[in-house]
Amino acid sequence: MTRKGDLPTKVCATCGRPFTWRRKWARDWDEVRYCSEACRRGRPGAGRVEA
Repeated sequence: MTRKGDLPTKVCATCGRPFTWRRKWARDWDEVRYCSEACRRGRPGAGRVEA
């Protein structure tokens, strides 16, 4: 069994906080950039229409 302290971590691209690996991200860990759905929606440039 792996301890929580031994799991890989990343830094969220929006809020800058560190977050740890989750089982639901096992297949996509290389593509995960945000710690939560709220941070993913609040990313810079999201929903803006440039004219």
